[in-house]
Amino acid sequence: MRKAGILMPVSSLPSPYGIGTLGAAAREFADLLALGGQTCWQMLPVGPTSYGDSPYQSFSSYAGNPYFIDLDDLADEGLLLPEEYQDIPWGDDPARVDYGQLYQSRYPVLRLAVERLLAGDREEYRRFCQEQAGWLPDYALFMALKGRHGGNPWDSWPDGVRLRQPDALEQARRELAGEIEFWQGVQLLFFRQWRALKEHVNSRGIAIIGDLPIYVANDSVDVWADPGQFQLDEDCRPTEVSGCPPDGFSADGQLWGNHLFDWEKMERDGYRWWLRRIAHQFTLFDVLRIDHFRGFDEYYAIPAGDDTARNGRWRPGPGIKFFQAVERELGKKEIIAEDLGFLTDSVKQLLRETGYPGMKVLEFAFDSRDTGSDYLPHCYPRHCVVYAGTHDNDTIQGWMASAPEKDVAYAKEYLRLTEAEGWHWGMMRSAWASAADLAVMQLQDVLGLGGEARMNTPSTLGENWKWRLLPGAFTPALAKRLRHEMAVYQRETQPQPVLEEIEG
Repeated sequence: MRKAGILMPVSSLPSPYGIGTLGAAAREFADLLALGGQTCWQMLPVGPTSYGDSPYQSFSSYAGNPYFIDLDDLADEGLLLPEEYQDIPWGDDPARVDYGQLYQSRYPVLRLAVERLLAGDREEYRRFCQEQAGWLPDYALFMALKGRHGGNPWDSWPDGVRLRQPDALEQARRELAGEIEFWQGVQLLFFRQWRALKEHVNSRGIAIIGDLPIYVANDSVDVWADPGQFQLDEDCRPTEVSGCPPDGFSADGQLWGNHLFDWEKMERDGYRWWLRRIAHQFTLFDVLRIDHFRGFDEYYAIPAGDDTARNGRWRPGPGIKFFQAVERELGKKEIIAEDLGFLTDSVKQLLRETGYPGMKVLEFAFDSRDTGSDYLPHCYPRHCVVYAGTHDNDTIQGWMASAPEKDVAYAKEYLRLTEAEGWHWGMMRSAWASAADLAVMQLQDVLGLGGEARMNTPSTLGENWKWRLLPGAFTPALAKRLRHEMAVYQRETQPQPVLEEIEG
């Protein structure tokens, strides 16, 4: 079945409170997607963000982002009073997230809500803590300890808690019991709202596509609570770290710095750490995009302490054995492989063996440095997912304005783009017309926005992850135009009763 979807981070939804949330605006967005004939909403990771505000660098693979908890919905539940949050400064620009302001303002408000939550009937809280016992206690203790130690990363904490010595942990649990309850209460609020939103989205005939980073953040409970799963020495310091090698784009390569997995140890226990992680993701999402798929075939290991990626070397990943273990444990799941970049024959073979669809990015198709590009639409198999661009790319209009003239000229010729129609509509139509089973567009491209709306520029800090949709910009009229295009390219799969309910 041919399908279409929109890539839209939760953080980018409109809201008067500084960042997108799981509340009314998210429900309205799902309604507009259904009106537009879409059947997928792709999101970025929804975990709590750390330094740099990247959703790919989270404090936890399991927890939800506290910023996404909707304050109006909390007020409707009686957990907040409007005057406790409506007049707080949440940022000066409704088109940009001010993470510094959020950090200062959000938690005092959430503390009020959690205090009232825990003062009432605690049965839901107890049940939630029991259901999430595999990860929640460690996460809440981790966050409480971060608060005690000024927000500093866990590898700078005193050795007792850094190395998880039992006596030190037990003492911390006693002394920080109130803080631990707060962080557990915050997660209850998040997951309560998430479940309600997912039910609404799914009722509109829309599947949610989640995004799973291959690596976890160094400053995360994932590493602190289970250091034996990573390539760390006896003092819990990394021996090698992640990145990618030098190439035509970067003479020094890219030094990501994430802790690397101890794949040999993981294989010996049947990849239990990974199986729990993926199983949890499928409680949140209907489909899962796995980032940096090639890292499961080979990964680039750089000596810890190096300033560049020049001295790294390729090491073998777990290969097909890992994905066979996933299917044995979890059954056949809908997974998308992020297989972008230079792919060796062994990576291509691994993709074939898994049976997962890979990704195609139209903006890559016209790079004059890459002759015979597999990203050109006439090369697509049916079993793939096509994007005009992802969150790591410029918008279509931004790309047209900034890409080399030769590349833009080729795109105009190949795609028969016209300025009168709009470059973005022409490129999106080419994706929708392609053989790809699923076509996903950034909402910024549907809106025809320029480079100012780019979500992320890799290897840069400071201006990423901030773009937000202005209220009213995604209109029912625009959604209906999308639905017309879906009908033309036979990607409209919304049931008529859903459309009648939304339009009525």
